[in-house]
Parts: sequence; C-alpha cells; structure tokens
Amino acid sequence: MKNSLNTIMSILILVVLAAGVYFIVQTVRESAQSAANAAAAPFQQVNEANQALQTQVSQMMHPTPTIIPDPVTYINEVRALARLETIQYSVEKVITAEVGQGTFGFLFGDKVLFVAHGIVIAGIDMEKIQPGDMRFDGDVLYVKLPPTEIFIATLDNEKSYVYDRETGALTKGTIDLETLARQAAEDEIRKAALEDGILTQAQTNAESYLFRFFTALGYDNIIFER
Repeated sequence: MKNSLNTIMSILILVVLAAGVYFIVQTVRESAQSAANAAAAPFQQVNEANQALQTQVSQMMHPTPTIIPDPVTYINEVRALARLETIQYSVEKVITAEVGQGTFGFLFGDKVLFVAHGIVIAGIDMEKIQPGDMRFDGDVLYVKLPPTEIFIATLDNEKSYVYDRETGALTKGTIDLETLARQAAEDEIRKAALEDGILTQAQTNAESYLFRFFTALGYDNIIFER
C-alpha cells in the first residue's frame, strides 16, 4: 500500500512539474511574440506611411480630371428634320500627328499616335422631295429620290484613345496636337466610308425601304428613277 501511495505521489509531482514547465514555456513564448510585435510595429508604421505617401504622389502626378460644365445653356437653333437614315458604318482608323520630327526631333519634336473609332451615317433627306419627283404613268408610280448624303461622320469618344505620345526632351509638346489628330481622324473616317461606297448602299437601302412602304399603301408597280 505504501509503495502504491509513493507511486501516485510521484505521478502527481511529475504532472505538476509538467504543468509548470508548460506554463513557463507558454509565458516565454507569449512574451517573445509580444516583443516581436512591438519591435515590428515601428517598421509597419513606416511601411504604411510609405504606402500612403506613394498614393498621394501618384494622385499628384496623375490627377483625376474634374469636369465642371457651365450651368448656362444656349440653344441657338431648333429645326425640324425629315431624314431617312438607311445605313451606318463603324470605322477604325489609326492617325499619326507629328511636328518637329527632323534632325532634332528627340529634343523639340512631338508625336501622337491616335486610335480613332467613328461612325458614319448616310441616307436621304425626305424634305428635299419635290411634287414633280413623284408621278403616275398608267398604274406605275415613278419616284425620284434626292441624292444620298452623309448626315453624321463623328468619333466615338468612348472607344477612341491616344495610344502613344512622344515628346522631345526640351519641349512640353504642342497643345492642340491631339485636337488636330481628332479632326484628321473624322475626315479620314468620312473619306473611308465614301471610298467604300456608303452613298451607293444608302441609295439601295432607301429604295428597298420605300418600295415596301409604297407597297403597303397599295401601290403595286413602283419604279425609282435616278
């Protein structure tokens, strides 16, 4: 019995010692972790401050534009239209605008590479139809349409963008160079649509549409004169 009691006491003592050692180890570990956190805190604060500074510098170098429209609006003219739009082209064109690209271009030159996306809309102006442009001969309706024309040739600002710009080391660049590139782009987009035959296709589409229109009104024989 006495040996059993001694064994139990020995086990209890070992358990107590183990618990004490575990407690001491945990205390030392928590103290070390706290010290490490305390030592790292200044570096973390410096890092956060550095990131905040970089953000401020980035905002200063690349500020977000603020658009302030004039609250006063002037409507100069209101005019009724009777245009029949019969075709739309979507055109993409790359425009290069440059100045000072000679021997000293790397010092005084300026160059813009502009990717233009635009639309061209054509059709006929129904307001230009005269009474003599529509006549009957027997049971045939003869129709002479006004010449087709381009109504709109403009850039799509949401899709158009400056792809690249190279400015000489000793110049701030030409202020209106991008504006000139945009104007040239509109002209080129219009020219491309004309060269592709937009007016001819607009005429064909107009005749097809008006043929169905007159047929629905009860005219069976329709001839378009040109």
